[in-house]
Amino acid sequence: MSRFWSKATLRCEPYVPGEQLNQPGIIKLNTNENPYPPSPAVVRAIEKEAANSLNLYPSPTADQLKKRIADLHGLKKEQVFVGNGSDEVLAFSFMAFFDPDKTIRFPDISYSFYPVYARLFNIPFETVPLQEDFTIPKEAFFQSQGGVIFPNPNAPTSIYLELDFIEEIAAQNPHQVVIIDEAYIDFASESAVRLVQDYENILVIQTMSKSKSLAGLRVGYALGNEDLISGLTRIKDSFNSYTLDRLAIAGAEAAFQATDYYADMTEKVKTTREWTISALNQRGFTVLPSQTNFIFTTHETIPAEELYERLKESGILIRYFNKPRIENYVRITIGTDEEMQQLFHQLDQIIK
Repeated sequence: MSRFWSKATLRCEPYVPGEQLNQPGIIKLNTNENPYPPSPAVVRAIEKEAANSLNLYPSPTADQLKKRIADLHGLKKEQVFVGNGSDEVLAFSFMAFFDPDKTIRFPDISYSFYPVYARLFNIPFETVPLQEDFTIPKEAFFQSQGGVIFPNPNAPTSIYLELDFIEEIAAQNPHQVVIIDEAYIDFASESAVRLVQDYENILVIQTMSKSKSLAGLRVGYALGNEDLISGLTRIKDSFNSYTLDRLAIAGAEAAFQATDYYADMTEKVKTTREWTISALNQRGFTVLPSQTNFIFTTHETIPAEELYERLKESGILIRYFNKPRIENYVRITIGTDEEMQQLFHQLDQIIK
């Protein structure tokens, strides 16, 4: 702690990301990265941009990328905002739509960046306890004073909330912004994007880190009515005009054109997810219903922390959360079939 720190710095409780060990042979099943590479077309687009244009500033508006995203979702370009990963888009959203004198709500078991942003920007918040089955109690989000934010599917629980529930939450908060954080939506049923035309208070945030295999490129975006997007742009241009670099823009544009490649890859992850759940059940695990590229699970006899430690010793990283109600659960990213088979080989050694 420094005597030169501001009050905001003292107030911070920084987010702690999953371990990133640079050791050969490590199997990373702890940060929900896609186990498969991006489309070759994406790599070619990045290489071409790197060879020809790095001496020039990128577009501050990224209009071509916005247009491509808008066309994909049946929206106008003015209904799209892009940023340096969905985390930046989330941070800008907290600044743009939540006030220091009004309390916002989000689930108690949820993305742990939400309380970080709330404290950083001095926004009061209430955490809404998930129900016994880890589902979101929709009524608890009605009539929020300052706004609502939650992931769908939720993280780390992996559970999906049906759109009619989201519609009710939006209808019950007509004067507040309802933010739907859809980082994992491509592994789930249906996006809330179709609701933004009917509800001016809904903002949907998505990322290219998961289903598009671009976690290393940092591209996120928001979809909503033009007033909300204008607010985000106002914040961005007061902070950094060039939030996306040339390589990110080029790679993202190419990724949105490689629809068949990514559709096939997403199906592959979902198929692996289903047989992984079945295999875990056979070994005494209870797995929450998953519509993500990860699973949230607990074993009937082996403590979660022991599972985490013993798998780490064998070169496999999973995520353990030492927090109330979930201290006996682990989160396991869906890897390749070969990686999951190695996981089960090690689990069998631990369980026997």
